[in-house]
Amino acid sequence: MKRFLCAVLLAAAPLCAQTYVIKNATVMTVSKGTFKGSILVKDGKIAEVGEKVMEPTGAKIIDASNQYVIPGIIDCHSHIAVDGGVNEGSISVSSMVDIKDVLNPEDIAIYRALAGGVTTANILHGSANAIGGKTLPIKMRWGKDAEGLIFEGATPGIKFALGENPKRAGNPTGMAINGQAQQGRYPATRMGVEDVIREAFNNAKAYKAEWDAYDARKTGIPPRKDLQMEALKEVLEGRRYVHAHCYRADEILMLMRIADDYGFKIRTLQHVLEGYKVAKEIVAHGAGASTFSDWWSYKVEAFDAIPYNAAIMQKKGVLVSLNSDDAELMRHLNSEAGKAVKYGGLSETEALAMVTLNPAKQLGIEARVGSIEVGKDADLVIYDKFPLSDYAKVQKVLIDGTVYFDRDNEVSARPARKAEKQKLIDKEKQNQQRAPQGAPTRRVGQ
Repeated sequence: MKRFLCAVLLAAAPLCAQTYVIKNATVMTVSKGTFKGSILVKDGKIAEVGEKVMEPTGAKIIDASNQYVIPGIIDCHSHIAVDGGVNEGSISVSSMVDIKDVLNPEDIAIYRALAGGVTTANILHGSANAIGGKTLPIKMRWGKDAEGLIFEGATPGIKFALGENPKRAGNPTGMAINGQAQQGRYPATRMGVEDVIREAFNNAKAYKAEWDAYDARKTGIPPRKDLQMEALKEVLEGRRYVHAHCYRADEILMLMRIADDYGFKIRTLQHVLEGYKVAKEIVAHGAGASTFSDWWSYKVEAFDAIPYNAAIMQKKGVLVSLNSDDAELMRHLNSEAGKAVKYGGLSETEALAMVTLNPAKQLGIEARVGSIEVGKDADLVIYDKFPLSDYAKVQKVLIDGTVYFDRDNEVSARPARKAEKQKLIDKEKQNQQRAPQGAPTRRVGQ
């Protein structure tokens, strides 16, 4: 069924950008205020924004009267569109593995995220490792291949993790689970997690020194290429961002001290549920914080989480975003942002920035996306109601000036899809009836 739905939706996916004029909307630019006006979209970019804009000959008019336009929502922590599992749990440092190699453009979660207004997401490795795999941002270009999803030019990242997950809470010693012997793996303590990260960067510094010496002399045999060390060398050189899964204040401080000792920065502290306790230290280090709006007490590490976390960190000067870490929650990040108004008294613009401009800055892509400004990518979302409301529904989503989701088309196409689905079911039943008894049958879609 999932394969059928993907095939039908992919067949209807857009192919090229057009020139659009979005008229009569309430435009929430995030960076330059909110006003009633229009947006000209041309060649995949925002060409003009204002109370009135030029309407080129042949431009397609989108009448957004009584509707709202915001920048495309950006999720700084997601695991969708990954094929075959997101954790490499066999070792503690898996910096050689790469999410780019397993992107699945047919994951229906991409289309569902679009329907929730998400246009960009940071796709992360899991948190089973103190130092996990390489990560990257993607755009929700439904219908493109895996390469077509990648946010071109964006700085890649790497996933770190602290606490219960990398120390294998619940199974630190290799005990049997469901009758199967489990191999133990260092570390089994929070102290061990710190040691793993420090030892990895000791090795990375030595590896970098070898290559720096070779690059300086340009003669002789080059050092052996080590993919595990290459990613950490890029971190030391500032060419790869660190996104670190964390919860407790003590471990947040520990990781920032490690980064300071080895001369790199933590780009984002992910989850960071006790960030409100150490917000000043986070600001001093220069890290961003990407947190949940109101998740707490779902594990021991999360018992000190509070719904005021995002607002407190923001008021202390931390660059804060709200993320999903979940394919379902990803579909309503707009209302998650609204909770920052309720819990902490942030302004509507400050709250909206937590799912648009702030995560764009955390990912280093704010020159392209995150706000409605001339010259930026035309990644736009049109809502029928105020975007921070639970009642707001996405009407259209544009990415690079192409409409990738249109609610009217989605609803009107459902009868045809239902008929096509029934046709395939009937065909499968006929094949099963014709097959000799005991013979294997090939299911439709396999």
